[in-house]
Amino acid sequence: MATRLIAARPMAGPPIAARRARGRRTVAGAARRLARLAIAAIVAAGCAGPAYAPTYPPTGSTPQPATSVETGAARSAVVAALTAAGLQAGDADQPYQPQEGPWFAAAPRSTIEVTIPGEGTPRFVVVYAFDSPADAATAAADQASYVSHGVGLAYFPSDSRFTIRVLGATAIFFTWSPGNADPRTQEIETALDTIGTAVTIPR
Repeated sequence: MATRLIAARPMAGPPIAARRARGRRTVAGAARRLARLAIAAIVAAGCAGPAYAPTYPPTGSTPQPATSVETGAARSAVVAALTAAGLQAGDADQPYQPQEGPWFAAAPRSTIEVTIPGEGTPRFVVVYAFDSPADAATAAADQASYVSHGVGLAYFPSDSRFTIRVLGATAIFFTWSPGNADPRTQEIETALDTIGTAVTIPR
């Protein structure tokens, strides 16, 4: 008797509709995971607290020069102290604006240029004018915080030294880096230390 051979049938896969449903579930699961990651990132950013975000004058603008009698007196005191230390000082003949927190950035100012013998690049001292001694003290404290934390700190060399003084309704600012300046630049700092009241730089 002849034996009839029956071909084996291939195993059937899941129905097409089932495969499509499984694909949709996979895509939906991936979307949910991405959403959870995005929410976690937003929450983490919120917990970090707001960053110090100083404001600056619009691009291309120039802060107004200070013209008050008190500002003129402060400028004269700075020039006199620098001259007494044997340094040549006078009104700057070129633009200069250091990195500033919002109070200093918005204030009118006088810029004093100081020449260190033998050094090609002059140094600058800035006198900022405010409406009152209280405002000057607040602005000086704000600048002290700005240069020692966050984005402000990143703008200056790691060995930078800062002098911030308050004299009446004005604030005086000077910065230099011993690693990038003639050692005699220290004399500017020493001369300024004889003027007004010092503002402590947080560390």
